[in-house]
Parts: sequence; C-alpha cells; structure tokens
Amino acid sequence: MLAVLGVSLVLTLVLEEGFALAWGLRGRRELALVALVNCLTNPPVVLLYHTAVWLLGWNPLLVTAALESAAVLVEWWCYRTYSEQVKRPFVFALLINLFSYSAGCIVNLF
Repeated sequence: MLAVLGVSLVLTLVLEEGFALAWGLRGRRELALVALVNCLTNPPVVLLYHTAVWLLGWNPLLVTAALESAAVLVEWWCYRTYSEQVKRPFVFALLINLFSYSAGCIVNLF
C-alpha cells in the first residue's frame, strides 16, 4: 500500500506542477503551494479509495466521485486562501484535478 501511495503522490506532483506551470503560475511560493495542497489531499484520497472499494466493496464510481469532489473543494479553499496568482481558484482546482485524474487513468491502462 505504501508503494501505491508513493507512486500516486509522485505522479500527481509531477502532473500538477506541470499543469500549474502551463497555467502560468510562477515562483517558489506558488509552486510550493501546489505541492503542499497535493500532499494534503492525495494520500487521504488514495487511502480512502482503496479502503472503501477494496476492503468494504463500495461502488468505485461513487467513491471516486465523492473523494475527487472533496479534493477539489479542499484545494479550491487552499488556492483561494493562499494563492496570490490563481485568479479563478475553483476553476483551477477543478481542471488541475481533472487533468491529473485523467492522466492517472491513462497510466493505469499500461
């Protein structure tokens, strides 16, 4: 399980830092915020997903929707509160998570 958490976090950090750069975020403070936000949300989402789906047998689609929605809301709050460059924090949080989740799905196919 630690390997899954580690790989997920590293992949998410790489993808979302790249997305943030493409979005136009610059500076150590903003890029560190993206990294910290992902360290805050990614491990609990992955752990709760595996617990709910693999141990409890819950519906993967519903679990994913609930957990990703919660992650977007937490990240939106963080960006709204702490970012000096993100002008539309909800849109940013939604799109950055959609990007990394989609990329993760593609990687999992291989």
